[in-house]
Amino acid sequence: MAMAVALSSSTVTPTAKFWPPSTSQPPRFLPIIPSNPSSNTNLLTSSPSHKWRLRISFFPAFLNKGKGNNVTALKQELLQAIAPLDRGAEATPEDQEMVDQISRKLEAVNPIKEPLKSDLLNGKWELIYTTSRSILQTERPKFFRSRINYQGINVDSLRAQNMESWPFFNQVTADLKPLNSRKVAVQFDTFKILGLIPVKAPGRARGELDITYLDEELRISRGDKGNLFILKMIDPSYRVPV
Repeated sequence: MAMAVALSSSTVTPTAKFWPPSTSQPPRFLPIIPSNPSSNTNLLTSSPSHKWRLRISFFPAFLNKGKGNNVTALKQELLQAIAPLDRGAEATPEDQEMVDQISRKLEAVNPIKEPLKSDLLNGKWELIYTTSRSILQTERPKFFRSRINYQGINVDSLRAQNMESWPFFNQVTADLKPLNSRKVAVQFDTFKILGLIPVKAPGRARGELDITYLDEELRISRGDKGNLFILKMIDPSYRVPV
């Protein structure tokens, strides 16, 4: 049983869209000729500065819109790429490389530069892709693999919790220690076998996690063992047991 969902693989395994649309010509701003001819002189005198102001206000908004569309397109591309991969269990090396490349493009436009200072990190996340074979439990028959893996994180209490679904419902909680504004050291403290039987985690059950992309619905993280984790938010109000 592996309980290191997106908190990096611990050193112990418990047993229990687009860029702005192209256009052939730049936008033009045509002066409106007033009906009163006497005002033409003033219009022509002020037209260059008026035209410049319009260009100044127009292009930043245009570029920002393009950047937002690019993030949306990359997220859609990523979700489409991982959809048929059974959270990574069915991924070939080529699939893994493709998902990693798309993830890196998203990481390059990460809107939250300091995720450990953001409330968007709080809540319950569902793991939708990983390269960690231990978490995917690929050595087991499919019938005995966890169907869904969740992770809860609370920044204010620096606590995290990994949860498996049917058939075993195992859990583990951990303390988080910030190493910088986006990276934490993870020290697992208590495993719960079948979600009920507490077992103290050994001191060597630890790892590190780098949060490389974060928004209100998607998180990308990379562990100290080189594994990639992609999660989607399902409950921002969830609280991890202290």
